Amino acid sequence: MEPVRVLVADDKENMRKLFAKILADGYDVETAQDGASALALVASRAYDVVVTDIRMPGADGFELLAAVKARAPTTEVVMVTGYATVADAVRAMKQGAFDYLEKPFDPDAALAVVARAAEHKRLVDAARLAAAPGDPDAFHNLVGRSPRMREVYALLDKAAHVDATVLVLGETGTGKELAARAIHYHSGRRERRFMPVNCGALPGELIESELFGHARGAFTGAAVAKPGLFEEARGGTVFLDEVGELPLSAQVKLNRALQEKEIRRVGESTPVKIDVRIVAATHRDLREEVRAGRFREDLFYRLNVIAVTLPPLRDRAEDVPLLAAHFLDKHARALRRELRGFEPEVLVRLAGYAWPGNVRELENTIERAVAVAGGERIGLADLPPEVAAPPAGAAPAEALAALPYRDAVAGARDRVTREYLVALLTEFEGNVTRAAERAGLERESLHRLLRKHGLRSEDFKPA
Repeated sequence: MEPVRVLVADDKENMRKLFAKILADGYDVETAQDGASALALVASRAYDVVVTDIRMPGADGFELLAAVKARAPTTEVVMVTGYATVADAVRAMKQGAFDYLEKPFDPDAALAVVARAAEHKRLVDAARLAAAPGDPDAFHNLVGRSPRMREVYALLDKAAHVDATVLVLGETGTGKELAARAIHYHSGRRERRFMPVNCGALPGELIESELFGHARGAFTGAAVAKPGLFEEARGGTVFLDEVGELPLSAQVKLNRALQEKEIRRVGESTPVKIDVRIVAATHRDLREEVRAGRFREDLFYRLNVIAVTLPPLRDRAEDVPLLAAHFLDKHARALRRELRGFEPEVLVRLAGYAWPGNVRELENTIERAVAVAGGERIGLADLPPEVAAPPAGAAPAEALAALPYRDAVAGARDRVTREYLVALLTEFEGNVTRAAERAGLERESLHRLLRKHGLRSEDFKPA
């Protein structure tokens, strides 16, 4: 069985050494001396459990918790502090922490907490994998029932069952890493590691060390020898996100690794055999990059064995309601909010918006709405202004067609109601009493309608 991969983030060296000792048997431990270093590691590598101090320079434990959950929701986070308060504990658990340790702690108790966290992650991952094949509207963590996405699911399933290199293409925010994870967890390598690295997040001088490892003394600061991701993956999958950002020198070494199935650590001449599957991704047009001389043609063809193109969200608007419901459930659980769904007009606006940031922007929008919602349903007032703004004229036909009949009709009714309320308040210059009399409504009923539609009477009063 693979060792559990743990990141320990603490600005106290004695605490980092203590956890390394506690987790010496069966755990693969990396450490970070401050929040900024931990954030950089989380952005480029995968962990089963993150153990973090709450108070650290660079970024605190809550910032790290948020970053971990945004990137890898099933990675468990254990918070550690010497300044424990009930408020800290409640806040940590509400934001998704698995458990909470107060300094000083018993080493056996700390080991037990990390072991429970690792086992919980394993069970959640196994449950997701088992559930995915039976869900016609999803593939692993990808969600959508549109014809475009069903084609993607079929190709991902085929790619998973052959040990070929895969190139995932698509705009930023379309879910390229989710597609790569789906390939890995449906493949014969699923019991081994999935090792992601963002090729654009590391300086050129460090990316080769990250991928291929380095010998002791290979460069300034290389005090000890270090294996790279290709060695650490050991029979698993290496995911090269934003592969188009690789410098040409690293492209040469990557091409050789793909061709010869071996690598050389920086500063060493002895080759090391590797057994990994490569999945790469980019938002760039690599053919154009080849023509411009920024990407090697031979490497492009080695990566482009199976190409999977993820459609932008604007080209699958019929998936927006399903995705919105998925993200509502996810973030309502994470934030401990009891919400019953969306007001119909919200679904019309979501389906009609262009989503330049694709699925990632939609998820961020729903997470924000869940956090700020004042009622039991997400309303227009809970959306960012650019999403909540009504379209010019009637709702686009494709936006309405993306909705079930009842939601489309209810959305049209809500839109007309809002337009009526705007006209009414404009006529009476924000005077709710007179507006209610004209409308034949009780004042409180009119106030409820205004809240529902994100309107404030004071905005209509004369300056």
